[in-house]
Amino acid sequence: METSRPLDTLNKARNKRVIVELKNGKQFIGKLSAFDIHINTVLEEVEERVNGEITRKIGVVFLRGDTITMICPE
Repeated sequence: METSRPLDTLNKARNKRVIVELKNGKQFIGKLSAFDIHINTVLEEVEERVNGEITRKIGVVFLRGDTITMICPE
């Protein structure tokens, strides 16, 4: 199946581990649980990474779509 829209790509990544990078440089690595058309995103089993170092582990995190610069499979 060919993906033609960005939301198709996100749908394929649902329930898989992704890396989400924010405008402030922080990265969150976790399982993509949910997202909406604004790319507001919910991750589970999350690790926060700053400057390549894991700074803390978080159970569930909600990330506002307008703060996200990148989402990619781990």
